[in-house]
Amino acid sequence: MKQYTSALIFGIAIVVASIFLGKAYTDRAKVAGEIQVTGLGKTDFSSDLIVWEGSFNAEDEDLKQAYLNLEKNKATINDYLTKMGIKTEELVYSAVKTNQKTKQLYNTNGEYAGEEFVGYSLTQSVQIESKDVDKIEKVSREITELLNQGVQFYSESPRYYYTKLADLKIEMISKATEDARLRAENIAKFSGGDLSHLESAKMGIFQITGQNSGEDYSWGGTFNTSSREKTASITMKLVYKVD
Repeated sequence: MKQYTSALIFGIAIVVASIFLGKAYTDRAKVAGEIQVTGLGKTDFSSDLIVWEGSFNAEDEDLKQAYLNLEKNKATINDYLTKMGIKTEELVYSAVKTNQKTKQLYNTNGEYAGEEFVGYSLTQSVQIESKDVDKIEKVSREITELLNQGVQFYSESPRYYYTKLADLKIEMISKATEDARLRAENIAKFSGGDLSHLESAKMGIFQITGQNSGEDYSWGGTFNTSSREKTASITMKLVYKVD
């Protein structure tokens, strides 16, 4: 009987030891500590606001006449833009810049002999801000037709913006956070650990680049204004506790 009891106790000890050893092996495979993951939120969008500007000038030896010439050019520009569907109240003109033009003089020996006043050059710019992107794009391309009317107009490249940028940023943060959380869940799953609570979340730089432009991201953030079609992206760095 005594031998039977000893054998029973020995058998129970072996079973208990096996259970503990098995648990120890399982726990050894689990990852304890934390997981750091970075998620990306990204989307393409089209600009809904365009800003375009250009400048024109007039010259004359007499300042008053130069100003009258400039006003004549301005009237021609206004008439042209109105015919293109631009409202007068959409046109924002800058103050007139006045510059005295001179030419350098040289003596018969080729030595510099001073400058001679030859007249005045007046310059003014006009800017249009509109949500009708297609129309203003067309105007910016065809404005050189003013040359046929005797007006030399210098057109700048349009700048493109998005008026719902704040809402877009919130959407990108949500996407980046979800992407990071899924990454953390997969890491914990394949590491044998259990994803616990979120310890910290840090937002990266909000980037806006032109679609298919090959632009590089900047540490300070890229804000493209030259492309109508853009791509917005942001990163979120999350730190999860792992049991």
